[in-house]
Amino acid sequence: MKFGCHLSIRNGYLGAARQALSMKMDAFQYFPKNPRSLKTKLFNREDAALCKHFCKAHGLSSIGHSPYPTSLTPHDIVRRKQVIASLLNDLAITDACGSIGIVVHFGKETSRGNPLASYQLMIDVLNEVLEEWDGNAKILLENRAGLPGTIGTTLEELVQVRKLCDFPEKIGFCLDTCHAFASGLWNGDNWGEVLKRGRELAYFDELQVVHLNNSKYSTRQGKDRHAPVFGPGFITEGQFDALMQTPECKDIPFILETPKEIIPHEKEIAMLQKKMELAARFCRGMKIIRISMRILKCLEKMCFN
Repeated sequence: MKFGCHLSIRNGYLGAARQALSMKMDAFQYFPKNPRSLKTKLFNREDAALCKHFCKAHGLSSIGHSPYPTSLTPHDIVRRKQVIASLLNDLAITDACGSIGIVVHFGKETSRGNPLASYQLMIDVLNEVLEEWDGNAKILLENRAGLPGTIGTTLEELVQVRKLCDFPEKIGFCLDTCHAFASGLWNGDNWGEVLKRGRELAYFDELQVVHLNNSKYSTRQGKDRHAPVFGPGFITEGQFDALMQTPECKDIPFILETPKEIIPHEKEIAMLQKKMELAARFCRGMKIIRISMRILKCLEKMCFN
């Protein structure tokens, strides 16, 4: 299992990768450019190429995150052009860095009288971006944290929007645990139901990254306020365990976006790695016991015969 956190690129893309390795992480997330602007960036391609090579050499996975103003449901044609240009720039940077893709939040409702208009606008924007894009990096749609009933909070919506796009193969998913908890998609106790539905929809086939965040508020409150995994939060360790033990999540990155002022990310990642190591040892021990029991039964049969 791969654990990491969001890192700054103030020392470049290679610098972020080196920091991830020094923190004993298996993955990291970064903003490819100014997180508060849609302005495109003339990036250092040599730095990006070195980052890609370094990550490949050390088995690191990386993910980009689109700037905060990015909206797949832009309110006018000017903003739409800005978003499209920005996303193409984000994809070019993440691709050059060898990253899995760029995380983009699901769009917002644009018309209360016509909810389908929001989905159609989002699909049109995605089609316009992906028609021009021919790299390996994907757009990774992230579930939203709104109140139950808010668009972008169900697996069905995410899967359907991807399916209705002209280029579904260029789209993957990012599951944010705090968002899922806030919207009631995952209430902490129903992971079995979420998993069953996700498998039916083939959602997990396209899941590329998990944002591993606790919540400062109880479920179904629609509040996107992250808390540490091992700290004050409404999602318990046992509930996180159920999610992290999902076979479909075994090889994908789990990225912390938790408040590092409460528990430093390096410490929290070390705690997660230790927890998973102990769980793996327990499973291996149980496997040895089961094999030993079968051998004993066979020996008993041989002796009595």
